[in-house]
Amino acid sequence: MTATGHFISFEGIDGSGKSTQARLLADHLRGQGHDVILTREPGGSAGAEEIRALVLQGDPDRWSAETELLLFTAARRDHLERLILPALASGKIVICDRFADSTRMYQGLSRGDLRASVDALHSLMIGREPDLTLLIDMDPVEGLARAKGRQGSEERFEDFGTDLQIAMRAGFLALAKEFAHRFTVIDGARDMEAVAQDVTHTVANHLVS
Repeated sequence: MTATGHFISFEGIDGSGKSTQARLLADHLRGQGHDVILTREPGGSAGAEEIRALVLQGDPDRWSAETELLLFTAARRDHLERLILPALASGKIVICDRFADSTRMYQGLSRGDLRASVDALHSLMIGREPDLTLLIDMDPVEGLARAKGRQGSEERFEDFGTDLQIAMRAGFLALAKEFAHRFTVIDGARDMEAVAQDVTHTVANHLVS
């Protein structure tokens, strides 16, 4: 926990419902009178949103895993400088849809064996972890079907197929054990209201701890 604000991240495979849960949590906390910033990665600042378009659209093989890692780190650094750290310093609750754990998975494990490089760049350029990470866990096949059903333009990673999602789920669950002090795993294979109830309960305990 920081001395002032609280930094909460949501993680999970594509189609897990984490973005919806992040929005519901932000609405819930605002209703309780908290000052909340809801943001996302890649993105969250003007420069990072420009990089988002580069990495999430286009052919699956548009970038190598190494190039993706550099692009995501650049976006995260700008996001951190311009939004996250100032908001935390002013005592706000920052809720972020993905953060560095996604890079540890997509580029560090599933797209290329780059975990050591991910951690080195993170230490050098970011140096900040969330205070609490909520992992919305669900079956990769169902998650991918949900994600593809959105029919949006940002489907570059979904286009890698089910194998990537299976590796991602296993990787996220491993991260939850590695960083057990800040991770909470929530079963996302239920109705939205049941998942949201678990999310709000977990966050309420975190805010008073």
